[in-house]
Amino acid sequence: MRFELTYTMALATTEQHEAHKEKIRQVYKEVGKVVVGQEYMVNRLLVGLFTNGHILLEGVPGLAKTLTISTLAKVLHLDFQRIQFTPDLLPADLIGTMIYNQKEGKFEVKKGPIFANIILADEINRSPAKVQSALLESMQEKQVTIGETTFKLDKPFLVLATQNPVDQEGTYPLPEAQVDRFMMKVFVDYPTKDEELEIMRRISNMQFSLEVNPLLTKEDIFAIRDGVNKVKISESLERYIIELVTATRKPKEYKLDKEAQYIQFGASPRASINLNLSAKAIAYMDGRDYVLPEDIKEVALDVMNHRILLNYEAEADNVKTAEIIKTLLSKVPISK
Repeated sequence: MRFELTYTMALATTEQHEAHKEKIRQVYKEVGKVVVGQEYMVNRLLVGLFTNGHILLEGVPGLAKTLTISTLAKVLHLDFQRIQFTPDLLPADLIGTMIYNQKEGKFEVKKGPIFANIILADEINRSPAKVQSALLESMQEKQVTIGETTFKLDKPFLVLATQNPVDQEGTYPLPEAQVDRFMMKVFVDYPTKDEELEIMRRISNMQFSLEVNPLLTKEDIFAIRDGVNKVKISESLERYIIELVTATRKPKEYKLDKEAQYIQFGASPRASINLNLSAKAIAYMDGRDYVLPEDIKEVALDVMNHRILLNYEAEADNVKTAEIIKTLLSKVPISK
């Protein structure tokens, strides 16, 4: 009897997993109606959504970062707010403020755009530190205090911030400690030749639409999160994650003498946590309930590229963080 009950529960879980996998596949297809390419960016945004992690996107203008995020919000049927960060933005413009109601003779709370499910913080490095701190506090605490009242933010709550790597004059780069709060930093690349050809044809022939169908509900998202939490990861892979992160702090112990001369600070413990979570999400989205070494390697660059700080010698020798991470993945062995 107990065996039959266990088998039935396992079968139901498997069927639910397959249903979720199909819905996620449909999400890519639906976003593709509006955005050509950028499946990689959509994948990382979904990883963040399903693991309750925030994403920092970096790429030159015109790569459809804003369009992709707004379209994904529609497909996920979530409240969406885009905030254009500018040098004159104030924290109150983000979280809200108290306004005086003359008719009632009292102050009332006016909530800001932060009260949504998906927040697009466009060009976050263009706003002063106070505004950046207000956003990052909301990300960390999942709540906002206006006056003497604290408001819980709606769930799911996901911040997707963008940075422009060019035109840095008059910007306020995020401090390393604040960048560390983002689960991933994803570099958005140019489209391929074929993708750009399709974009050009769609726009020139007016063959594009911003209309998409909502596919996932909040209940679906919470169910997927629950499924991701249940994905199994072996102790050897857990230790592999720890070894990878430790190698960024003590590279000489892993015979990475060349890399050691370029690393100023290694990755924080948030790297270990987010490698674990994101690898589980990748496995679940691929239809598995267990993590493979390839899942960890797939997300390692996005999870660690903003957590390894290189020194001036690396800049002089034109050594990039991606090269360091690639070497780590090739030389750090998987524990047995």
